[in-house]
Amino acid sequence: MISVEDWALIRRLVADGVPQRQVARDLGVGRSTVARAVASDGPPKYERPAVPTSFDPYEARVRQLLKDTPDMPATVLAERVGWTGSITWFRDHVRRLRPEHRPVDPADRLVWAAGDAAQCDLWFPPRKIPLEDGTKVLLPVLVITAAHSRFVLGRMIPTRRTEDLLTATWELVQELGRVPRRLIWDNEPGIGRGKRHAEGVAAFTGTLATSLHRLRPRDPESKGIVERRNQFFETSFMPGRTFASPADFNTQLAEWLTIANARTVRTIKARPVDLVEVDKAAMLPLPPVAPVVGWTNRVRLGRDYYVRLDSSDYSVDPALIGRFVDVTADLRQVQVSHDGRVVARHDRVWARGQTITDPAHVAAAKVLREQYLAPVPATAEPDDPLVRDLADYDRAFGLTHGSDEDVA
Repeated sequence: MISVEDWALIRRLVADGVPQRQVARDLGVGRSTVARAVASDGPPKYERPAVPTSFDPYEARVRQLLKDTPDMPATVLAERVGWTGSITWFRDHVRRLRPEHRPVDPADRLVWAAGDAAQCDLWFPPRKIPLEDGTKVLLPVLVITAAHSRFVLGRMIPTRRTEDLLTATWELVQELGRVPRRLIWDNEPGIGRGKRHAEGVAAFTGTLATSLHRLRPRDPESKGIVERRNQFFETSFMPGRTFASPADFNTQLAEWLTIANARTVRTIKARPVDLVEVDKAAMLPLPPVAPVVGWTNRVRLGRDYYVRLDSSDYSVDPALIGRFVDVTADLRQVQVSHDGRVVARHDRVWARGQTITDPAHVAAAKVLREQYLAPVPATAEPDDPLVRDLADYDRAFGLTHGSDEDVA
């Protein structure tokens, strides 16, 4: 067999008009070799003839097992078919056969129409953020990416609870100024699992007149746009940054997103900031009535005049002890009201297990406690014929220095 270089040289010389007899004489090869090189469709290659191997008697059984269980490990396959030879040799053959029996999951090229969808996801920055009590924790960031324009919005939130997810979603939708026709989520517990949305999600999407589409398990391609943005954050936003608090993180992220949205996205060959207006024009308007989001709860105020929200306790005016109060909260503030009147307002703390006290509430509790312990003065009228001074009974029973005649 001639080399690929000789094969190419023969074909070039013959193409230049050199007779095949002369080519064979000049290169020292047979004329039949020159003729085969000219007639061939491709370069010569060595092909080893197929010969029986030690794996052949087991192949049919291995194929049957792979057909029933495509992901069965090679070591288990070897045990099931009784293989006693080299496990490396067996693995090589299983690796060759496995793709023929594994189900295929093709990924389509998705085209996103303007205004159609926004992909939502939680990104966990790989750096702990300092909180009010001095601890440092990993906190989630809600990221929303408009699928058509690739315009990105993001905000750090205290928890993955439904209340905080919907509150942050509403704030980011207001920042965008329009409502995407679809919100695409994976199976985030705070949004829903299985066939059911989490409590409050349906009312939220109904108020916005949008729909929420939760992806099936193992379908990352349908949310790949926002997933790639999360990777972009870790490689372009996080390096070299430090954060003093969640508020500082959100400030830096908002400033950086202004720059990031002005960069050209390779897949669409355009800048999100240039496409976002077309995207927004096809979206829905903001609802005339804001959706009900955040934390809401009604409790009877106990003697310790504190209410609990997300594992932390907040003080309330003790004058409301024993009455029902309404507790509401968003990402920044906790508010307690009674009959529509605000009776307590605190900044929300993101640290867990904290006690937040208003000094005015402590002072009011002290006054109420002193009033409770003070003796109650007599209120009966002296000329009331049905009321008699208790000292009269003391004298009647000789418990004072007076005589019996004094009370006769």
